[in-house]
Amino acid sequence: MSVKFQYNKTSQQMLDKQLKIRERALPTLQNKEAALRIEVKRAKKQATELEKELETQMADLDKMSRLWGEFDTDIISIEDVILESKKIAGVQTPVLTDVVFKKEPFALFSKPVWFLDGVTVVEKLAKIAIEREVFLRKMELLDVARKKTTQKVNLYEKVQIPGYKDAIRKIKRFLEDEENLSKSAQKIVKNRQAAQAALAEMEAES
Repeated sequence: MSVKFQYNKTSQQMLDKQLKIRERALPTLQNKEAALRIEVKRAKKQATELEKELETQMADLDKMSRLWGEFDTDIISIEDVILESKKIAGVQTPVLTDVVFKKEPFALFSKPVWFLDGVTVVEKLAKIAIEREVFLRKMELLDVARKKTTQKVNLYEKVQIPGYKDAIRKIKRFLEDEENLSKSAQKIVKNRQAAQAALAEMEAES
């Protein structure tokens, strides 16, 4: 990273301040990145488990496909999906609270006896499918935040912190060289003055 600076104490102090801010923030960012990575894996695992459960349930229903052909899908529909928000490692994520179904009344005597069970099965499948989508969305949000945090960690760790340290080192070296040159110049002047004084003294004596 190209850090803009001047070869003076004020610039060094400003760089020191920026360096300390980043060095203090880095462990927090690293912890956040680790936490988000774990939560992304957890959300992915839960979504995968729900997908497998849905596939299993659907496979079981395929065995009864003839019966399901008689089921009236108009008697049940999703009316509302109730979600809450939960903060994980500073990220707002959705949590499924409930799925509200709208059920149309039907005459039990005119429908097959398994219709009530069919309604329950449809509710269960819909809840699993919706919950899976919620976990996929949660995973997506957490992964976006994780990527941003990883970018910031890399920026601090690999670019900015080394950049500031290098700039501070250059300023220190310059100021040390300047001080040494100043001391050397003062010594030369002092020696010259001493030589001139000695010469003047010798001339006065002669």
